[in-house]
Amino acid sequence: MIIAVASGKGGTGKTTVAVNFALSIDNAQLLDCDVEEPNSHLFLKPEITDRKKSVVLVPRVNHDICTYCQRCREVCAYGAIAVIPPSAGKGKGQVLIFDNLCHSCGACVMLCPEKAMFEEERETGIIETGKAGKVDFTHGRLNLKEAMSPPLIKQVKKGINKEKISIIDSPPGTSCPVIASVKGADFVLLVTEPTPFGLNDLKLAVETVKTLNLPVGIVINRSCENDHLIEDYSKREKIPVMMKIPFDRNIAVAYSKGINIVEVMPEYMEKFKGLLNLITSRIAGKGGVQ
Repeated sequence: MIIAVASGKGGTGKTTVAVNFALSIDNAQLLDCDVEEPNSHLFLKPEITDRKKSVVLVPRVNHDICTYCQRCREVCAYGAIAVIPPSAGKGKGQVLIFDNLCHSCGACVMLCPEKAMFEEERETGIIETGKAGKVDFTHGRLNLKEAMSPPLIKQVKKGINKEKISIIDSPPGTSCPVIASVKGADFVLLVTEPTPFGLNDLKLAVETVKTLNLPVGIVINRSCENDHLIEDYSKREKIPVMMKIPFDRNIAVAYSKGINIVEVMPEYMEKFKGLLNLITSRIAGKGGVQ
C-alpha cells in the first residue's frame, strides 16, 4: 500500500504526520520525496547505509557529423536546444543545449537525421537509504541550482517496497513535483490547518488530486475552535476528516527539539494505527473524491 502525505502549502505539518505515521504502524517504509528540502530525517534520525548518485540523460552533439539542420531544435518541446547555423565563410555553427530545461525525452537523439546526437549522464542529486528502528527510510537530495525535481522524485520512488506500507512525504504545493510524488499512490492524505489560508490551499490541493482520481482524506493539524472552516468544506466535497492533531504547546515544544509526537504522547500511536485502518477501509470501498 502506498500512502502519499501532501499539503497545499508548506508549514502545515505534512512531515510531522508522515514521520509519526511511519513510527506508529508495523511494516512501514518512509520515502521523503520533498527532494528540494528534505527534512524527515531530522525527526526520524535514520542510520544511512547506502548512497548513490541520481542522474538524468542529457543530449550531446558530435560536431564532426552535425550538419546544423535544426531538426533537434524543432523536435525539442521544452526549448532546451538552440542551433546557430554556420555563416558563409565563417566556420562551423553551434548547437547550444540548456541542460536545466532538458526533460530527457530523447526525441532529439532518436530523430537526428545524421545520428549526431547522443546522450550522457548528468548528476542531479543523491539518494540515501537507511533504517530508523523498524522503519525503512529513503530520501533524495537535489543538487543546488537544479531546476527540475521530478526526475529525482521518480528515482526515489523506485525504492518503493511493495511488501511494505510505503508512506510518501510529498513536496508542498500543487505543482509538478507534487504530481510526481502522489501519482500511483493508493491514497492521498492532505494535511491542512484550520485557517483561511489553510482552507484556500487545501482547495487547490483537492483540485490537484481530483485530476488524478485518487482516494483522499484530510488531517487537520493544529486543530482548534476554527475546525469548522475545514469541516464545512469537507462535508460539501464529501471528503472525510480522518484525524485531528490539537494545537498543543507540548507538541510545539517537542517539534522545536526534533522530538516526535508519539515520543511525548505515546497514545498517539494508537490514533495513527486507527488512521491506517480508516485508510484501508476507504481503499476497500470506493473512497475517491466525489
